[in-house]
Amino acid sequence: MTIRTRFAPSPTGYLHVGGLRTALFNYLFARKNNGVFVLRIEDTDQSRFVEGAAEKLMESLRWAGLEYDEGPDRPGDFGPYVQSQRLELYQKHVQQLIDQDDAYLCFCTSEELEAMREKQIAAGQPPRYDGTWRDRSPNEVQDMLAAGKPYVVRMKMPLEGETSFEDLVRGTVSFQNDLIDDQVIQKSDGFPTYHLANVVDDHYMQISHVIRGEEWLPSVPKHLQLYRYFGWEAPQMAHLSLLLNKDRSKLSKRQGDVAVEDYRDKGYLPEALVNFVALLGWSPGSEEEFFDLKQLEDLFTLERVNKAGAVFDLDKLNWMNGNYIRKMAEEDLVAFLTPFLAEGGADISDEATTRNIIKAVYKGVEKGRDTPRAAAIFLQNEVEITEEAALAYLKDPQAPTVLAAFLEKAREVDTLDDAAFKDIMKSIQKEHGIKGPALWKPVRVAITGAESGPELPLVIEVFGRDKVISVVEKVVARYL
Repeated sequence: MTIRTRFAPSPTGYLHVGGLRTALFNYLFARKNNGVFVLRIEDTDQSRFVEGAAEKLMESLRWAGLEYDEGPDRPGDFGPYVQSQRLELYQKHVQQLIDQDDAYLCFCTSEELEAMREKQIAAGQPPRYDGTWRDRSPNEVQDMLAAGKPYVVRMKMPLEGETSFEDLVRGTVSFQNDLIDDQVIQKSDGFPTYHLANVVDDHYMQISHVIRGEEWLPSVPKHLQLYRYFGWEAPQMAHLSLLLNKDRSKLSKRQGDVAVEDYRDKGYLPEALVNFVALLGWSPGSEEEFFDLKQLEDLFTLERVNKAGAVFDLDKLNWMNGNYIRKMAEEDLVAFLTPFLAEGGADISDEATTRNIIKAVYKGVEKGRDTPRAAAIFLQNEVEITEEAALAYLKDPQAPTVLAAFLEKAREVDTLDDAAFKDIMKSIQKEHGIKGPALWKPVRVAITGAESGPELPLVIEVFGRDKVISVVEKVVARYL
């Protein structure tokens, strides 16, 4: 049997990081088993359709490196891969269920359904459809059709017993049938609901494994019932835990970014985001935390997927992304961070200067948008010193001597490059007997405004002699 998995998002906006994890696990499972990874766009809910959303979803998957084998823009043998283009197939199967007496037309109005719901809640019962039209006579149905009354089609769920299945993550899962109402499988606009279209497509696209979020777990008995009615074999299923905030609440936009596009735009690398997301609910079986996509393909198994909720720790993502940034080749690093530097107002017209700024600050960058903050000293003409520790170095009794000597010697050279700077510092040390932090820290603070940060030679190379002298003079005048 060929392993075939699918990622089937609705084109309602952006790709949620939870959706990225679902897509990733489907991708990894297919690759690990020499299978096929399918992208299917589930757009049967036309009321939630967002123009251009499907294209953005595909773009985000490509950005993350998750190349699907079949999809809307990659034809295969089981297309089309957009549900709104498969309506005839769904309608055929809805009619089959009606003909088998496994589904029926329901003419309840929205007002009747709301009254039904309110009555049940008042009686302390869980709100659900009560089967009003389940066993109506053909004549009643024909009268409503003749009168042009709108209707939906509902499938008949068993009224007793239970539905059980083996989840590849959760083990045996059971549902009481009498607690599940007759699900709508075709809406009044003629479009199928998720449940019907999902089952039909998974069958005809020969999906062997359905790997999706646990929010779809309550839908499983309805889907299994449809497989029984059609006489089809159901795929194996695995339901992934929710992604959680640190307070264990469900990850939502109210508490931070949830769209893959947001992380991309803020300067997270796709390799870092994919690595981080892979570890949300899955364990490699070792203490190692850094994996490229190929390593994940080799290591991934559903057996190591945890059924407990996974906390989306932004601090860890930042740490991981910073590690990836620091490992980038210089050319890639400069290409990646330059747009963010420009975003912060830097003049990037001089490639050499831009490169030196990036080389000076990248070790303090966790994501692209940190670059202007890390490079703040290069974007201002005057140093603002606010850190108590930095100010303390300027209050050292030897600081005035060090800075006066530094200015004197800096004015004497034509070019203040790395070699000249080191010569000046050695000269001050020799002449005044000052060394260690008492020598270096006042100069660093006067030039950068902080006690630590970019390597001083790189800062000085970007600034040039005149700006270094100007900045230090202003610090001496203001703080000493």
